[in-house]
Amino acid sequence: MEREPNRLLQRLIAEAGFTHKGLARRLNDLGAARGLPGLRYDHSSVLRWIAGQRPRDPVTGLLAEIFALRLGRAVSPEDLGLPAVLTPLDLGQEFNHTWQEGITTVTALWRGDVERRRFLLDSTFAIGAGSAGAVRWLTLPLEGRPEGRGPRRVGMDDIAAIQEVTRSFGELDNRFGGGRVRPAVVKYLDTAVGPLLAEGSYAENTGKALASAAAELTRLAGWMAYDLEQHGLAQRYLIQALRLARGAGDHGLGGEILAGMSHQAIYIGQPAHALDLARAAQLSARRAGVFALLAETHVLEAHAHAALDDRAACASSLHEAELSFDRRRAGHEPDWISYFDEAYLSAKFAHCFRDLGDGPGTVRHARRSLEMDGRYVRGRMFNLSLLSAGLLASGELEEACSVAVEALELAKGLESARTRSYVADLRRRLDPHAAERPVVELNERVGELNPA
Repeated sequence: MEREPNRLLQRLIAEAGFTHKGLARRLNDLGAARGLPGLRYDHSSVLRWIAGQRPRDPVTGLLAEIFALRLGRAVSPEDLGLPAVLTPLDLGQEFNHTWQEGITTVTALWRGDVERRRFLLDSTFAIGAGSAGAVRWLTLPLEGRPEGRGPRRVGMDDIAAIQEVTRSFGELDNRFGGGRVRPAVVKYLDTAVGPLLAEGSYAENTGKALASAAAELTRLAGWMAYDLEQHGLAQRYLIQALRLARGAGDHGLGGEILAGMSHQAIYIGQPAHALDLARAAQLSARRAGVFALLAETHVLEAHAHAALDDRAACASSLHEAELSFDRRRAGHEPDWISYFDEAYLSAKFAHCFRDLGDGPGTVRHARRSLEMDGRYVRGRMFNLSLLSAGLLASGELEEACSVAVEALELAKGLESARTRSYVADLRRRLDPHAAERPVVELNERVGELNPA
């Protein structure tokens, strides 16, 4: 869509007698004086604003101050042709058609999250938004050229930094839960990644690499919100991560994000929606040729069938998951799917059998799931909970309580709403046996079955 030229700003520049270069220099200098030394605007930035592009905050306020000092009168954002924009309440729910629209949306989402905007924190999960995002991911034509023409040159070192931050924050999330580190992730997205996307100078190949890196970190921020059971906010982040992956032309990463959306839908009790998302993820996984991801999408489909109590369909999808998992190629799978090993696959099998009420099947796969990387503390807590539930369903009350103690001990060190939900689920399952000795001893040892 063609922008309307900002004639008010153009007239004020002429009235003040500024050159474009001189105005940009004053803006950078005033920013440094106000504790913002990273501003790097130039004459081309001013030309873009005159052409109708809106500058990022806090540029509008700084410009108003510069003109007020020069002209000797108060100058408002409206006088600059830059009135305050009301943030739409559905911010982040739409999968935008164009690269530039997508950047505007995702950077506004990060900014609103940093500011802890109430409408984001209180937002609810919208099935329609997830479905529309998946359809647009599958049907939108390939991106033209994800290019940037801003004043700051973006290089591969910038992208490597985002990737390293993503890896580090992901490890912390697995060890301590999303609540401990999510604010730092969102702040990094807003202050470091946002300017690269919106104000960076990059050609197509660099733009695709930048989009992929930004998509991975945005997905992680969404996953952390999901871990905190902020489901509406998590969904918005995952949709925007999917949009960034489309800009990168990264079908594998897009499929992984859709798989995460399916995972969330199962968790919140929307198995039919989860089934649709898992199948959309399968299409992307096949296109990308990432067999670990394809296995994940089949096992998520199986979990949705289990939640819908369709045993035959669940068994068929689990079989497909095993076949795909056996086709993995060492050294050919992306780093972002490295977590999906035999232990993770077994954990997902255990979830299916638990939801189908099959105690022995749950125990068999939950035991295998515990042969996992020790860094995944939260995942180990979930798997111990699965094993305890399976043992209880198999009539092994004493061992179920013994395993529950291990799970609860791990839960105490995690800041994760999902962990608390797993604890609550254990409590519900043990409540009918509250008067029996193993449960009495369990309660005496750990107190209330709640890590808080």
